[in-house]
Amino acid sequence: MEESSEIMNQAVKIMEDKEGKYLTFTLAEEEYGIGILKIKEIIGMMAITTVPQTPKFVKGVINLRGKVISVIDLRLRFGMESMDYTERTCIIVVEMDGTANTVQIGIVVDAVSEVLNINGKDIEDTPTFGTKLDTTYILGMAKMEGGVKILLDIDRVLKAEEVEMLDKAA
Repeated sequence: MEESSEIMNQAVKIMEDKEGKYLTFTLAEEEYGIGILKIKEIIGMMAITTVPQTPKFVKGVINLRGKVISVIDLRLRFGMESMDYTERTCIIVVEMDGTANTVQIGIVVDAVSEVLNINGKDIEDTPTFGTKLDTTYILGMAKMEGGVKILLDIDRVLKAEEVEMLDKAA
């Protein structure tokens, strides 16, 4: 009996570690969130210079105040259908952990929603979808009024070698 309460205490601690402020955004009618500490800034769509021989989800690079930053389309990264960009489409500049240092990368999203303070008790583990589906990039599922928001571990959305490739492209 003591062992099961110890396991429950560990599970509660893990969920409490995930609580905090999240920037929420929309992709294909679904709501996602990224921990606010990973967000550097949000910018409107701007001219993106394509880089040859990069994966389809890599849109290219932008010049952000003299710094070249790689940009990925999160819809394409997640295997969703591409869409024409609208006035609500924007780029969220995030800081991802690379192998040697942190890397700033822009991610294109359909629209930014709001910043939410999410309690640990409202976050559940990612459901298992079988062994063939990799969901390591999902931090958890936030139960909110009117639905569920998928919380992303932005450091795991791209594999380490993809982050390195984008760092070199920029």
